[in-house]
Amino acid sequence: MPAKPFPVNALVRFVLLGCCSLGAMPALAVEKSPASAPTLQELKTEGARQSKYLHPTSRSTPTETPEADLATFQETIAPILEASCIDCHNDDNTEGNISIESLDPNLLEGDDVDWWVEVLAVLNNGEMPPPEDMEMDDADRRTIVEWLSGEVQTASMFRRATGGHSSFRRLTRYETNYALQDLLGLPNQFAGDLPPEAHSDDGFQNSSEMLHMSVKQLETYQTLARQALRRAIALEERPAPLHWSISMRDASQIDWKQQQASVDQAAEKLKDDPEKQRAKIEEMRASFLRPTNQTHYRNLKTGANVPTSWAYQGARYSFAPEEAPTVMPPDFDHVAILPGARSRRLIVELGNQIPDTGVMRVRVRAARVLKDGQAADSFPPSLQLEFGWRASNEGRADMRVSDADIPITATVDAPEIYEFEFQLGDIYPRNSVRKTSPMGKMPNPSEYIRFVNSSVSDQAVQIDHVEIVAPVITQWPPESHTRIFFDSPHRENETRYVSEVLAAFMRKAWRRPPTPEELRRKEQLFRTLRPHCGSMEEAVLEVLSTVLASPHFLYVVRTKSPSTDSDSQTAMASSPKLTPHELATRLSLFLWCSIPDDELLTLASTGALQEPDVLREQVQRMLADPKSRRLSEQFVHQWLDMQLLDFLNIKETTPRLNTPLKEAMQEEPIAFFHELLQQDESVLQFIHAEFAMLNERLARHYGWNTVHGNHFRRVPIGSDPRRGGLLTQAGLLAMNSAGADSHPLKRGVWLLESILNDPPPPPPPAVPEIDLADPRIAEMTLIERMADHRNHPACMSCHSKIDPWGIAFENYDSVGRWRTKINDKPVVASATLFNQQELAGIDGLKRYLLSERQDQFVRALVHKLATYGLGRPLTFADHAHIDQITAEVRKRGDGLSTMVQQVATSDLFQSN
Repeated sequence: MPAKPFPVNALVRFVLLGCCSLGAMPALAVEKSPASAPTLQELKTEGARQSKYLHPTSRSTPTETPEADLATFQETIAPILEASCIDCHNDDNTEGNISIESLDPNLLEGDDVDWWVEVLAVLNNGEMPPPEDMEMDDADRRTIVEWLSGEVQTASMFRRATGGHSSFRRLTRYETNYALQDLLGLPNQFAGDLPPEAHSDDGFQNSSEMLHMSVKQLETYQTLARQALRRAIALEERPAPLHWSISMRDASQIDWKQQQASVDQAAEKLKDDPEKQRAKIEEMRASFLRPTNQTHYRNLKTGANVPTSWAYQGARYSFAPEEAPTVMPPDFDHVAILPGARSRRLIVELGNQIPDTGVMRVRVRAARVLKDGQAADSFPPSLQLEFGWRASNEGRADMRVSDADIPITATVDAPEIYEFEFQLGDIYPRNSVRKTSPMGKMPNPSEYIRFVNSSVSDQAVQIDHVEIVAPVITQWPPESHTRIFFDSPHRENETRYVSEVLAAFMRKAWRRPPTPEELRRKEQLFRTLRPHCGSMEEAVLEVLSTVLASPHFLYVVRTKSPSTDSDSQTAMASSPKLTPHELATRLSLFLWCSIPDDELLTLASTGALQEPDVLREQVQRMLADPKSRRLSEQFVHQWLDMQLLDFLNIKETTPRLNTPLKEAMQEEPIAFFHELLQQDESVLQFIHAEFAMLNERLARHYGWNTVHGNHFRRVPIGSDPRRGGLLTQAGLLAMNSAGADSHPLKRGVWLLESILNDPPPPPPPAVPEIDLADPRIAEMTLIERMADHRNHPACMSCHSKIDPWGIAFENYDSVGRWRTKINDKPVVASATLFNQQELAGIDGLKRYLLSERQDQFVRALVHKLATYGLGRPLTFADHAHIDQITAEVRKRGDGLSTMVQQVATSDLFQSN
């Protein structure tokens, strides 16, 4: 029978809980844990010790075709259900639209397996029977859970062996980008023109059900492939670099002249009154010596300051390049000062001759400037680099091009040189008139770089000289060229050499060796193109572009497997295994979001990759590689639905966020995940941790002033439940807010979907809207409005399950800051779950998750990782495998790296 999606639509759980949850209402008092209560760290340990996965209840999987255990059901299970459930869920009284009386107990072949899985879930979580109606005896509950667990496990394995799965899909935009980077050895961003992917119901962009391709998309991929190869292969002569060498004495000339002009103007105005003239000029010159919070130039000989200015009209601030480099002079008497704490900027305009592509290197001699009273060992300021242009009143762009902020540690008496490098080809948009409009005319064709003092603290940066070169060329042909056109003893034999080049490239791009017929066709294409191309390299480029436009590169291709006879004695055997090269591809897409490297391909070619010890070693090697950062970035972003944060309009938040703080919020969950991954720390740290990954901006947002600098680092924060883990991170709270205030419903839904993998149902069609025009409702707090909304019969069933989870976050405002009052009223952050469990704020929420929901959370994360790793939705047929992986993770201490390792080495991962 075809596999059904798993977990089933949340409506199943909704109708199970339906009428039995109507009485659950949020409590009004804010409760605190008693002093004698165990700590959160102790709850982690105790909750792990009580895990059901340490004491499996499922029966062993038979080696031959199994049969449903209907005898036990009739003798033992049915009487318990009759006593505890049938009164409310029978053919005549189907509360929640379910009749347990009519469910087929044959999970292997029956049609009600999804319902039984949900029955198992609500029994495990204590959600059924409703505590206010009836208490089920612990022994009876255990009996049902053990029987159902065994039947679900066996049925899942059976259906996996007899069903089919499809992980056939194209590469995502980010996978395509990383694959081209690794294949060509270039750091460029190649996929900017590709459309963004949609998200599946599970929240992932790499799901096979979403990744199809239109004819228009295929044309875009073909264009992209040729553009990428043209960046990698050197078809032209070595370009001549351009050089700029700009002192602050030269950069400040316009501003000094303008300042002197203002003095001259005042002198002219008062020329008939020498006394007033002298006083005015002295007053002006004294003002030039006073400190300013604006970016300014300083004459070190006189101490005079002048604010920097810049205007795009006429390009009069631009500097022309030179063909030869000049030596940066050791001495200087003019500097630019960029004060701290306000993102002050300094523009250096470079004209219209900046190359289209290649690396631009910017070297700046700089130092930190201590204010009076600042200690010499205080944390240094930092510098960012931006690239921009302004063609007219309507056309302007400013883009950050520095990968990371550079701390400026040098002192003013010993300034040092700091260096930035970036790819010009990745800057988009460029000034569209830079090649058509002449310098000095409008629209202005000039472009500039911009230095930014990105410090949070009030510490200035001093710059005295800037050197720029573009393009930077360290070897010719470049390494990307020689990676494709490698040395060979057959280099002089063009036919044989091209065959070697094509075979090597196809092996890497297609993640397997090409067949002789595939290689022959590419060789024939080269012979056809060669007479029409100026060089062998140009003809090879055209052939390689077809390699990159092939489905063998663009798609995750599976070898067709023979069908399985569901009636044979081998029905319980594993699903067909991936071939070694398919396994290498799946592994590299999972851990690196890219294609396999040479080591993986070599192990795949020898068959060694499928050996358990070798596979484990490769997973460890790949997680230790810097490219594993991609897993952290992509998985976390999709798992936690962080596109909500990407689209958060900082201008509409109250209080208003700024861009650097939002960027820090976006980085925090990724940095936290990566830290746990690299240290193999327990995934329970996601619920609560006694450390955080912070930079200065985020720490200040949380009320801590002991963290300095813009880089993220591990910071101990103690046992305070208000911070630590994912649930209390500002960005995740802000993205689930209403902009001006918190939003318990959004936060509750997010926790259920992303953290517990237990999404609530969609609202019924007859849900009434909250009437804000009603004066009585307009005067209510948000919590009071939600309670009023719940009083509607169509709303209560759903909201009673969601609202308490979200209300537990009410101590956090719209941007994730801690609060104790809302409009001078005490915060209501305590609520009662549908099972009468009290959640007393964030501390109560964390305690409940760690004491009662550890297994659910760990399994949910395994489910999410496996969904992402396989690139397809999971179905009921995968249920047993997810349980097996979860059990191994729990037995091994819940480490995040351990979890990734268990997923990647599982039978589930190695089969279709």
